[in-house]
Amino acid sequence: MENNNKNQLKSIAVFCASSEGNDEKIYTESYRLGKILAQKNIKLVFGGSKLGLMDQVAAGTLQNGGEVIGVIPDFLKTKEVVHTDLTELITTKDMHERKLKMHELSDGFIALPGGFGTFEELFEIVTWGQLGLHQNPIGLLNINGFYDDLIAMLKTMVRKGLLRKENFDLLLIAEDIEELLEKMYNFKPMPVPKWMNKDQT
Repeated sequence: MENNNKNQLKSIAVFCASSEGNDEKIYTESYRLGKILAQKNIKLVFGGSKLGLMDQVAAGTLQNGGEVIGVIPDFLKTKEVVHTDLTELITTKDMHERKLKMHELSDGFIALPGGFGTFEELFEIVTWGQLGLHQNPIGLLNINGFYDDLIAMLKTMVRKGLLRKENFDLLLIAEDIEELLEKMYNFKPMPVPKWMNKDQT
């Protein structure tokens, strides 16, 4: 019997690197994620760059008939190669407004492997979830064990009493794209009251 309580994932924001990295599986899985989103009629929301893994996930969606919205801060448009072949490109005044806009446009979030920027976006959106500012599923795609050490560190934080287990569980983790999406479809958020707004974070 079909689960009628599944989350309606019409759009997903993907956080990932503007570098290609040196792991071929991470590179090819980034494209495959975009392809699968297109096949499932899920709109991709991403950082708007035509570089690295960001380009791969966008290409995977676009080349398979999907919709892609890029969101990029104005100051980066002169420093990055901006993707010009998107369904829509939105320019924001700064990085914080970029994250707010990506949040506004998305029903869920996925972090691919990445660097400082990816980690910053991931942890801020998890923190917003912890504070009850949204109840959308957050996925961590652990390709080739990229996030193994981070996951171990988070478990240490839980063990040391610095991170609540239910907040750790806000992060849905899988090595396979289809498995991760299934976890996101079936995610049940914590009943946390919304006592702050995102401008206060």
